[in-house]
Parts: sequence; structure tokens; C-alpha cells
Amino acid sequence: MQASDYNRSAISNAFYCQSMQEFDSFYKPQAQCLNDLSRGTNYLAKSEPYCTLESSSANGSCTTMYKLRQLETVMLGDSDFEDDAGNGRSFAGGVVDLPDLEIWKEMMVGFPRRDLKQVLIACAKSVSNNDFSKAQLLISELRQMVSVAGEPIQRLGAYMLEGLVARLSSSGSTIYRSDPPLNTHTLYEICPYFKFGYMSANGAIAEAMKNEKRVHIIDFHIAHGTQWVPLIQAFAKRPGGPPHIRITGFHNFTSELGPVGKRLCRLAKAYNVPFEFHTESGPENFQARPGESLAVNFAFVLHQMPDESVSIRNHRDRVLRLVKSMKPKVVTLVEQESNTNTAPFYPRFLEALDYYNAMFESIDITLPRHHKERINIEQHCLARDVVNIIACEGGERVERHELLGKWKLRFGMAGFSPSPMSPLVNQTIKRLLKNYSERYRLEERDGALYLGWMNRDLVASCAWK
Repeated sequence: MQASDYNRSAISNAFYCQSMQEFDSFYKPQAQCLNDLSRGTNYLAKSEPYCTLESSSANGSCTTMYKLRQLETVMLGDSDFEDDAGNGRSFAGGVVDLPDLEIWKEMMVGFPRRDLKQVLIACAKSVSNNDFSKAQLLISELRQMVSVAGEPIQRLGAYMLEGLVARLSSSGSTIYRSDPPLNTHTLYEICPYFKFGYMSANGAIAEAMKNEKRVHIIDFHIAHGTQWVPLIQAFAKRPGGPPHIRITGFHNFTSELGPVGKRLCRLAKAYNVPFEFHTESGPENFQARPGESLAVNFAFVLHQMPDESVSIRNHRDRVLRLVKSMKPKVVTLVEQESNTNTAPFYPRFLEALDYYNAMFESIDITLPRHHKERINIEQHCLARDVVNIIACEGGERVERHELLGKWKLRFGMAGFSPSPMSPLVNQTIKRLLKNYSERYRLEERDGALYLGWMNRDLVASCAWK
């Protein structure tokens, strides 16, 4: 083995083989109360067929989504209200006669009685066609079929139903804003999606910076800083000593970055790594330092920047051009492999159904269906995104995923060139996946890595220079 290969292997093994227990004392995120089912209404104990994001904490300190039944009142009117003839229900300011049983049976012909996926699709099609009376009946049917404690499709169906009702009542943006992102530490632990993204990005950065003395990392969505813990540990074990590391974090909730910086500084000090942590309001304030090599990290964040279909400013491409002007040595991209950006409502619904069904199935393998933590992370790490994708349009739709092929076009137009992943990254992620279900799969295609569940790609990772 050549000396350079030895150094690279030593760094990579040090980086990839860190266990969560090793840095638990440095990374202890504070749980955020968004929907504590143990303190709120316990719908599961009642075994009701329908339950979504509607319970709130007893002390009123948590904010959650509008209740589905409240939304249905807006959309359908009061279920106790009858017209003058005593046989109607108010709907969007008018009255819709409820069809008799035979008409209902005719509407249900064409898909199995309890095939939830087909009922969801039929309801979305009715919403897309503005067939509100049929959508009303299918929503009533769906309410009896979904459950946050059921099979994966039942759980996902509960949140997709929430999105359909929110779309009809024009409340999707309110729901998305009212429910801030939950700490994703548990999701990080039970599924390999975040670990795959962070590990692959860090592997590309470690490879690009293996001979650098001063490293500056700009993270466009640093969150709790979890990604950088193993990288700091890996650089601490680099032959010849660690580089000086400066991390600059951007975040919508700037006040949260104080504790993040303190944790990372404490960790770096424990490993004798020269370290600085800074926060900035945006990349426009970037200032290069002499002798410093720059790495820019886009992990699960670029899809939330509006593109040319939303704003004439096209922030998505503008940021990429701005980053290119900084002359980074490496840029990492991690995104969900899904096509929901410019797709019209109905095909977007079908794409979300297929994508998140695979993700809910993967979670089902790890945590029991009545596990409160599973319900919590599905509601606040996944459901709010599902609702936003289904219920919102224009600038109100924040979750706008693109396939990696489209990202490659954007990076190419901004002046970037692909930087293939090191084989060590692929090998080590394969070892990581041995700790999870055999249904996860890893593929390398055209210099990028794809993590999937069975036959569905879910997350893609690549590097640029």
C-alpha cells in the first residue's frame, strides 16, 4: 500500500467507524415538544380508525396542524346541518345532495373495496378534476381506512388525506408554518438516510482536504451539527496532525446555532483539533482567508430554494453561481431522489405516494407500529413535508424535490464539474447498511451514490468541484 493510500485509508476508517456512543456526550440534542401523545389525547388507546396530526399537549405549549375534522367543517360544512328539505349538507357555500347507496356503490366500482392506495389515488384524481362531490365521499371513506398506528400505507394515507383536505380548504401553508421542524435525531438513528448522506458528503470532503492545513466548511443547513462530529474526529486522527477547521453555518433559526457551536467547540477541544465556529445570515457575507481551502455542503437543503418556476430571481441557480464564485475545492450535494418540483398536482401526488410509501415501509421494520416515538417522527419529520407537497402551490410549496439528473444540469450550468466519490465511501456505507434491513440497497451510477429501499431510489449523493 502506498503512503498516500495508507493516509487516506486511515482517515476514512477513522471517519467512518465512529460509533454514536463515542460522541454521545458531545451531541445531546434537546427534544422539541411538538406533539407529545403521552400528554395529549391518546387516540391509539381508543383504537379509532383515523388519527393524524391533531392532538396537542395538555399544557398548550405545543403547536400542531389543524384538526382534520375542523378542516372538513370548512370544506364540507357542519355535518349536522341540513337544507330546507332535510336531505343536504353545506359545501363551499352551497348544498350538495348526498347520493343514495346505489350511486355510492357505482362510484366504488373499479377498485377493491378496501384497497387504500387505490382510494387515495381516486380521491386525488377527483380533487384534480374539481369533482368535489366525489372527493367528499372518498374523503369520508378514507377516514375509515387510515390510521397512524396501522400498516405503512395506512399511516402514510392518514397524512396524505390530511394534505388533500388541506388543499381543498386552502390551509396547507398555515399547517406547514405552524409546525416547525422536529429534532431529527431519532430518525437519524433508526434509518440510514441521514447517515448515508452525511457520511458520503464527509467522505468527499475528507478526500478533497487530505493534504490541506486550513479547512473552511460552509454548511447551508447545519441544524444540530451532527454531520461534523465524525469528520472532526477523523481529522483528529489524520497522520501528520489535524488541520485548522473553520465551520460557518447558515440556518433559518439562527438563535439555535449557539448551542451547536458550543458542542462542536467542546468536541474539537477534546480531540485537540484547532477549531472555529461562525454563523452567517447568508453566503453574500463570505470572506476568504489566505491559505484556507473551502468546502461547501448542501445536505437536504437545496430543494427548499425556489427556482425559475416560482420566482424570477431563481434562488436555486443563483446560489449555485454564487458558491462557484467562491472557488470551493469541493461542493457536496445530498437530496431526496424524487420529482415533485414542477410536476402538476396529480402526478405529484402519485410520486409522493410511491416515494413516501417506501420510506414508511422502511421505518416499519425498525420501530413497532404503536411506538410513540415512531408516531412522533413520522408526524413531524415526514408528514409536514407530505402535506406541503400535496396541499400547496406557488411560493407556498417549499418542498420541491428534483431528480439527480436535473441537479446535474443545474450544477453544470453554474460551472461545476463532477468529482467522483472515493471507492472507500462506497465500501464503508455498504458496511453501514449491514446494521439495517437487507432491503436497503446501495448503487453507484455515473459517479454518484444512490441509497434505496427495495426497487425505489430514496436519497442521492454526489460531489462537485
